[in-house]
Amino acid sequence: MKISRRVMNEDGHTSSIRDKILTITVKKGWKPSTRITFPEEGDQGPNNVPADIVFIVKDKQHPRFRREGINLVHTAKVPLGKALIGTVVTIETLDERVLHIPINDIIKPGYTKVVPTEGMPISADPTKKGDLIIEFDIEFPPSLSPDKKDLASQALLQ
Repeated sequence: MKISRRVMNEDGHTSSIRDKILTITVKKGWKPSTRITFPEEGDQGPNNVPADIVFIVKDKQHPRFRREGINLVHTAKVPLGKALIGTVVTIETLDERVLHIPINDIIKPGYTKVVPTEGMPISADPTKKGDLIIEFDIEFPPSLSPDKKDLASQALLQ
């Protein structure tokens, strides 16, 4: 991070603006609101101590995941037929691995599947991770022909 700050000149009475590079090494699993402090890197002036510069970590929205503490939540879209008979959900992880999660249960509203240790790394111990929680969005067909309605009726209502 490049900052510009006021620095006292050698004479001790005047100051000038100088650029400085501050390096932030972001650690895996840092939580939002984590503070990174650079002591006394702020503006200098006569008769005052330079202030600390503080950066605060903020989560960036991700297209496939939502963070809940140390867990990651993914919403999988599943067609109604596969929600009833079972399916395999394919998810690309943050570290670009591909997980194939078999779902053998009937997926109903509110159903979730937990995949242990596939969530966010824990910053204090990066060898440990939270869980991946899969939520489901069941996609209904926009319409059904009379024949398909009869088949569905025979399969589900008798």
